[in-house]
Amino acid sequence: QRHVGTRRTDGAAVKRISASTRSRGGKKPALVLKLGGELLEQPEDVASVAKAIAQLSAHASLVVVHGGGREIVSALNTAGIPKQQVDGLRLTDARTLDVVVSVLAGAINTRLVAAVRRAGADPVGLTGADATVATMKRAAPIVSVAGDRVDLGLVGAPVRNGAPRLLTDLLARGYVPIVACIGATRDGQLLNVNADTLASHLAAALQARRLVIAGGTSGVLDEQGQTIERLTTRDAARLVKAGTANKGMVAKLQACRAAVQAGVGDVVIADGRKTRLGTLADSSTRLTGCTQVVR
Repeated sequence: QRHVGTRRTDGAAVKRISASTRSRGGKKPALVLKLGGELLEQPEDVASVAKAIAQLSAHASLVVVHGGGREIVSALNTAGIPKQQVDGLRLTDARTLDVVVSVLAGAINTRLVAAVRRAGADPVGLTGADATVATMKRAAPIVSVAGDRVDLGLVGAPVRNGAPRLLTDLLARGYVPIVACIGATRDGQLLNVNADTLASHLAAALQARRLVIAGGTSGVLDEQGQTIERLTTRDAARLVKAGTANKGMVAKLQACRAAVQAGVGDVVIADGRKTRLGTLADSSTRLTGCTQVVR
C-alpha cells in the first residue's frame, strides 16, 4: 500500500478514507475543481488549496484542473513575448506555447502535486495530452464580444470522446488526477487550452455532480459589484451577449453553460481564498459569496 501522507492534521483522516474508497471501487460522486493560476502563486495559497483538495477527495471522486495565470505572463515577459488575449482566451503562437507548456506542465503542476501529497491525498500529475484525457482539435476562429473575427492560434477545442479511461481508472483506485490545461490532437500536436474550457469538458465527460471554478473573484458580479448568487444558463447567455460580463468572466460563463447543458448538476464560481472549498463536495451546503449556475 502506498504511503500517502505524513501530516497528522488531515493526513491520517484522509488516508483512512482513501483506503476505504479504494476497497469500494471509487463509487463516490464525481467532482471537478478548476483552480485559477492566482491561487497557485504564493506558498500559503498553494498549501490552503492542497488542504481543500485533500478534504474534497475524501467525499468525492475528484479531478483537479489548473491554469497558470500571472506566472505564465511573467515567463512570457522574461522571454520577451507579449501577452495577447481576447474575451479571456489566450492567443497562442509556437513561442508562447513552449512557455505555457513549461510553466503549466512543469513548475505549477509539480508544485501542486507535491503540496497535495503533503496534505494527505494521493495525487497524480497529468496534462490533457496524457493518454486520452482530453483529445483536442485546433480551435476555429471566434467572433469576439466586440464583433471581431479572431484566430486564437495554437489553442485547443475539446473533442467529445466519452469518459476518459485514464481518469476513471485513477478515480476508481482513489487517486486525485491533477490536470494542467494542455491538450493534444490525435496526431500529437500540443495545444494550449483554456482551463475553464477543459474543466467544463472533463466535468461533462465524467458526468460530474458539480464543477467548481475557483479563482480570485466572488462569482459573477452585477453592475453594482455585488455577487449574483444564482444564474440559469439562459441568464449566463444574456450576460455575455449584453456585454455585462467582463472579459475574464466570458470564458467562465461559456464553460458553465456548456457543462450544465451537457448534464453536470451545477457549476459554482467562487473566490478560492474566501470560500471554504473543502465543503463544496456536498451539494446541500448553503452557498454564500459565490455564484451557482444551474439549468
